[in-house]
Amino acid sequence: MNLKGYVLTPDEIINKGKEVIKIEAEAVAKLIDSVNDEFVKAVDVIYNSGGRVVLTGMGKSGLIARKIVATLNSTGTAAIYMHPTDALHGDLGMVRSEDVVIIVSKSGSTEELTKLHLMFRRLGVKIIAMTGNADSQLVKESDIFLNISVKEEACPHDLTPTSSTTAALVMGDALAVALLEKRGFTAEDFALLHPGGSLGKRLSLKIEEIMIKGDGIPSVKEDANLKDIIFEMTSKRLGTTCVVNSEGKLTGIITDGDLRRLLEKTMDVKDLRAADIMTRNPKTTKKVYLASFALQHMENHKITSLIIVEDDKTPVGILHLHDLINIGLQIR
Repeated sequence: MNLKGYVLTPDEIINKGKEVIKIEAEAVAKLIDSVNDEFVKAVDVIYNSGGRVVLTGMGKSGLIARKIVATLNSTGTAAIYMHPTDALHGDLGMVRSEDVVIIVSKSGSTEELTKLHLMFRRLGVKIIAMTGNADSQLVKESDIFLNISVKEEACPHDLTPTSSTTAALVMGDALAVALLEKRGFTAEDFALLHPGGSLGKRLSLKIEEIMIKGDGIPSVKEDANLKDIIFEMTSKRLGTTCVVNSEGKLTGIITDGDLRRLLEKTMDVKDLRAADIMTRNPKTTKKVYLASFALQHMENHKITSLIIVEDDKTPVGILHLHDLINIGLQIR
């Protein structure tokens, strides 16, 4: 083995990289012909099954099978990966007759998969062969054939799985998305399966779940003096306070910016009251909306605090921009 390798110029390295991408892109484009009646059968069989999708494959194909499992699970189709060797030593017990099996294999003739295929047939499950060898025994004895054959690997020796694994991965994505559409799987459904991610939070987290409420809401009456206003703002640590009338209805808001601008104009503030300082008709929203809506609302109006009110203008909560960002929400 020559471990020293060849000396490649920068241009040769760039050309080699482009060549690999071109070969794999052509392999993917060729897959379009494989999205046919067999593909429709595969989608229908999985959709109508009462079980899970069990994927298996050896080596690089096994890695691709694992990724397809992850994609299916995240888009509403329950799936598991089963290693062929483990399956032959007891893990077959997790397979049920209502499951659908997808065997991923470039050659369709791997010894472990050939043995496993026989066991799947005995269990009576539907078998989808995702392989590049249409003449293999795997294809002949499977219910559905998804052709992922490629003209050549991107490897210069046509040995290392490159184009073939890319083709298998893309075919898996095509299945997952077709099933997603057939199930009517929505962005909100996706969020329910991804509650920890930023998308999940953006699509599922409601204002009511994260707003500051109860005694945590900074609030003063319209006749509050400057000392009381400052105490409320600093004690609640939001740099702002709601202003309410005698009935507890929101009439305004005072921010630390309002106080700075006031003191820049005059130091004669002894007789001023909240009603004299506040910004009237502040931006508000309802607690039933998504937190992402509140974030967008605050961004659009260039504000850092948003008051949550009931229909009668009673404040029931408040949100601060930093709190929304700290929990992982971001402006799209």
